[in-house]
Amino acid sequence: MAGRDPFVLDDPVAESLRGRHAHLARRVGGAVTYLPDVSTFAAVSTDPDPSRWADLTELLGRGEFADMFSCPVLPPSDWEPVFVLEGRQMIRPDGGRSWAAGDAADADVAELGADDVPEMLDLVARTRPGPFRSRTPELGTYLGIREKGTLVAMAGERLRPPGWTEISAVCTAPEARGRGHAARLVGALAARIEARGEGPFLHVAEANTGAITLYEKLGFVTRRHVTFRGFRTP
Repeated sequence: MAGRDPFVLDDPVAESLRGRHAHLARRVGGAVTYLPDVSTFAAVSTDPDPSRWADLTELLGRGEFADMFSCPVLPPSDWEPVFVLEGRQMIRPDGGRSWAAGDAADADVAELGADDVPEMLDLVARTRPGPFRSRTPELGTYLGIREKGTLVAMAGERLRPPGWTEISAVCTAPEARGRGHAARLVGALAARIEARGEGPFLHVAEANTGAITLYEKLGFVTRRHVTFRGFRTP
């Protein structure tokens, strides 16, 4: 991982929002979040100043959902918990599987654009890979696979802390599963990311053992276990 600091992955939302995704951010004081139609993720500064939580309440509104992803600090006790999900963060370290040129040039893998968003949203609604909104594709490159003209699988780039790019929204329509689409899409994205000199990483729910096994076969290893949390602002 020469030239890439893995510690920025400890708070990837904040690192992305103050860096390459700053143009997609909203800020109040020590709180920051994505534009509402881009992503639900929010972050606060890690300093002990309690006003950062008041800043986030002002930013989101009272009684609103605060998706803290894997934020390393917890809000005050009057913030109502909405969900807790155990997961892991995985990276493809240097010296792992070498992505061949063909991984990035698969004839059936195509880059998706603005005209494809309605189909992407439909696929997400059917497969529920995680938070995805109408402008989520602006976070990075999204790739898809079509069968008989219909989008049946996709994956894309989400969080982008310095030196790294997250692979996310990996999903396949039920009728097209078991054909290796997810592996091909993750491989193609990882090849593109590494060609830029960056490191690919991803997050996965601990209960999703099938996905974990697939990612391990593709050369990813667990960097750390994480807890994803959401809250309701007071």
